[in-house]
Amino acid sequence: MLVAFSVSPSTSDPDGSVGAAVADAVAVVRASGLPHRTDSMFTTIEGDWDECMAVVKGAVDAVAAHGPRVSLVLKADIREGYTGELTAKLDRLEAAVDARS
Repeated sequence: MLVAFSVSPSTSDPDGSVGAAVADAVAVVRASGLPHRTDSMFTTIEGDWDECMAVVKGAVDAVAAHGPRVSLVLKADIREGYTGELTAKLDRLEAAVDARS
């Protein structure tokens, strides 16, 4: 399964910065050993249900250390029997776009 998620704390920082908390969450993802990709809006991980949910919980816990309120947005693509989809889905998309050129 693929899980794309975004986690951030409520903040009283005058600039609205959540960088330190997000860095702590990404550190949890990297330490998990699961295939992952982080962009400006979401982190996507790939693994089985229990692995992915444990990483999401760990990331939420890391962010919760920065404040009493945490926001979590999560989207999952659950497709039994498929692995390597973190890159394979993009490869198929690029091939489809290229075929239209």
